Amino acid sequence: MTDVEWSVVRPLLPVPGWMRGRGGQPEAYCHRAILDAIRYLVDNGIKWRAMPVDFPPWDRVYAFFRRWRDHVLVREFHDRLRGRVREECGGKLVLFQQSDNRRHPRPPRERRNDTPSLPHQRHPYP
Repeated sequence: MTDVEWSVVRPLLPVPGWMRGRGGQPEAYCHRAILDAIRYLVDNGIKWRAMPVDFPPWDRVYAFFRRWRDHVLVREFHDRLRGRVREECGGKLVLFQQSDNRRHPRPPRERRNDTPSLPHQRHPYP
């Protein structure tokens, strides 16, 4: 995460209880490192246990994610970030259309054989 991205994201994150005077112990890992690890996991599609050693231990990252998810903080963070993006865009909703690269370039009938089969004929494949 770049410094510019972190400056945008940091105020949107939940404040830990110990910083608000609710007691508890300071957290052992920086939220920036935790978010970097979660972004890496999502971007590369790896399993939690396959987290590289450059990040905090996978079980700590998962514990943060699980706690944020269970307290609906992931959704709240997403909503805050989306609201911030909408403010910067002037309140306009921008939609992006994704292309579906998984589709075959030829229609299904042309993939099987180039001539359409009649209903009473058996399909050439078993």
